[in-house]
Amino acid sequence: MTSWNGSLGRFFGSTAAAGCAATPTRSLPHAVARRRPVRPQQAAIVLGTLLLVAFGASTFIWYDEPTPLVVAFALFSLAAATLAWRAARNLGRQQLIAAHLQRGELRLKRQNSRLQSTLENIGEGLSVFDSQGRLIAWNFRFCELLDVPPDFAADTTLRDILTLQAVRGDFGGDDPEAEVARRLHLFYRDVPTAKERVTPTGRTLQIRRREMPNGAVISIYSDVTEIRASERKLIEARSQAEAANRAKGDFLANMSHELRTPLNAIIGFSEVISNELFGPIVNSKYLEYIKDINASSLHLLSIINDVLDMSKIEAGKVELAKEVVHLENVMGEVMRMVHERARSRDIELTAQLSGEDVEIWADERSMKQIFLNLLSNAIKFSKPGGKVYVRVIVDGPDVAILEIEDHGIGMTEAEQERALQPFGQAKPATTRNYGGTGLGLPITKGLVEAHGGTLTINSRAGCGTIVRIVLPRERKRLEFTSF
Repeated sequence: MTSWNGSLGRFFGSTAAAGCAATPTRSLPHAVARRRPVRPQQAAIVLGTLLLVAFGASTFIWYDEPTPLVVAFALFSLAAATLAWRAARNLGRQQLIAAHLQRGELRLKRQNSRLQSTLENIGEGLSVFDSQGRLIAWNFRFCELLDVPPDFAADTTLRDILTLQAVRGDFGGDDPEAEVARRLHLFYRDVPTAKERVTPTGRTLQIRRREMPNGAVISIYSDVTEIRASERKLIEARSQAEAANRAKGDFLANMSHELRTPLNAIIGFSEVISNELFGPIVNSKYLEYIKDINASSLHLLSIINDVLDMSKIEAGKVELAKEVVHLENVMGEVMRMVHERARSRDIELTAQLSGEDVEIWADERSMKQIFLNLLSNAIKFSKPGGKVYVRVIVDGPDVAILEIEDHGIGMTEAEQERALQPFGQAKPATTRNYGGTGLGLPITKGLVEAHGGTLTINSRAGCGTIVRIVLPRERKRLEFTSF
């Protein structure tokens, strides 16, 4: 890693960030001091001095000169050599310093180039104005989003850019000078801030500003046009879906009245005829037909009621008249209702109760519907001669648990998910073999959740199904609650 910012250090920790940038080193068992190499110019000075001293000494000895002159010449040569040596060392140091400076400049240029490349590839517009209002850093995306010529951005100020935008009409039809003065006044005071602005070209810009430690202000410009357009489309789609749902609810409410009125008449008159209240029916075929009409009418009424209940649950408009409900009494009543159906298929209903009176705070009619749907499914999907177990369990003072177990056809996980969807059937052949609209389980689950409970299914294909309902027992004041 060659560079990072403070946010990375705060996120991963300063130690981790520093460790990412550190270069692994290897310690040596014994440090060996390096000897400074002798430079060529220094060796030349030493050799020249020695030759000069040797030449002078040979000359004085050759001409038989006195010894003091030889000593004086030697001292002069030594002094000249020392000065030359120091001059050479200073020159070498200057060259070394110049080389270090050159390497530093190259490294700084590489860092600046890498930083500018980073700014150009972040995908967002960026600008930094110093405390004097001068633009000291920016990228091409900034110029593109604000429609500022790149040449204009060089050596420009905040006032110049604001004036360009105001004259162009980016801020509306107000007085450009007054608008520039107002925005200059707020630029360094209204930080940190995040706002959105629509440009004359229809582009929506999100602008985020923060103050830097040296008094400068950094601004990030993001093009959120597509995001806002998607949000508007989602809002429109949601509004249309809500309108369609309301229309569906109104349609079902109206159709329920229109369908139930003649259907109740059909059911009532067919019951009168099938019971032969006004005299016997001579032809037994007519009696068989009228009983079929009555059974079909009751089935159609049940479907209409299920569709209406499902629409109320989906709309969140289930009305519950909560009261104290004795769970075992309700379960016993429902078991008596389905007893004849179970006996016709030679299915044994077994109740495993808790041994105490379990009370819950619920809507009694909804509880009967929940238990009736589950027991009807257990009987319908059980094999002839099988058993269905009903368990009521008390799990502490706040929770009551109901389990209904059968050993019928069972379901896979995918079939369980499909069965909990409105109008869903666990298997395509289920409707043909067993009938039904596929609304029983979804309605049951919706009513359980409306009471604040949960419904779970544990099933294996070919082995049977256990439906577990957990209901709260908390007591509240009697009231009509709308969910």
